[in-house]
Amino acid sequence: MNTDKLSVRLETVAKYVLKESKLADIGSDHAYLPSFLVKNGQISFGIAGEVAKGPFQSAEKNVLAEGLADRISVRMGDGLEVIQPGDVDCITIAGMGGSLIASILENGNEKLDSVKRLVLQPNINAIAIRSWLIENNWELVAEEIIEEDSKIYEILVAEKGDPLKPYCDIPLETGLLVGPFLLQGKEKAFKKKWSLEKKNWKRIYEQLESAAPSAETEEKKQELIKKISLIEGVLDNEDSEWT
Repeated sequence: MNTDKLSVRLETVAKYVLKESKLADIGSDHAYLPSFLVKNGQISFGIAGEVAKGPFQSAEKNVLAEGLADRISVRMGDGLEVIQPGDVDCITIAGMGGSLIASILENGNEKLDSVKRLVLQPNINAIAIRSWLIENNWELVAEEIIEEDSKIYEILVAEKGDPLKPYCDIPLETGLLVGPFLLQGKEKAFKKKWSLEKKNWKRIYEQLESAAPSAETEEKKQELIKKISLIEGVLDNEDSEWT
């Protein structure tokens, strides 16, 4: 992967970035994404934000080597500290946990007034992002799920709007967990992800069955039964032993 050829994961993120936008890529690592987007004429200006010194220096080096220093600003800071209100109209955050992405957005919420679109790629716990979007009046407008190198990734795209609109025809609990748009498509990667999750939950349940009885253990077991039943319903598994 380099500034000319992105991974499938980052290519998918890139295609949802608004054309001719001013972009902030938070956790930019080598600045591959903003560099690729500038070189391909998709964005007019980019900010590559990094909190760690090593990736920050790597991003700076790559941007200078590509001759893009006049169009990409490499900045060191935590989350949205690297931008000021009005700096950008599109933000990408990729390759982190969903809870961390949600906390970055929450901590920098006052910086989002000028932002038209968020493109978010959590490695795990996408439910934390979907919940944050609803709580902060961002509408999920697209989702995509992909598999690359045996890992499954979800890409969430949000704009300001009606946060409950994508969930109007499905139970909110189900939509938050698996994604309202992903639920419609039920792609191969979607089925694989949730089949693996279900298998893992069953394994944990069996371990709890052998644990010493307690109120906490029983609560966890009931929570797992609920999640397993929900996913079996999503996957149209009719021979459930959990219902």
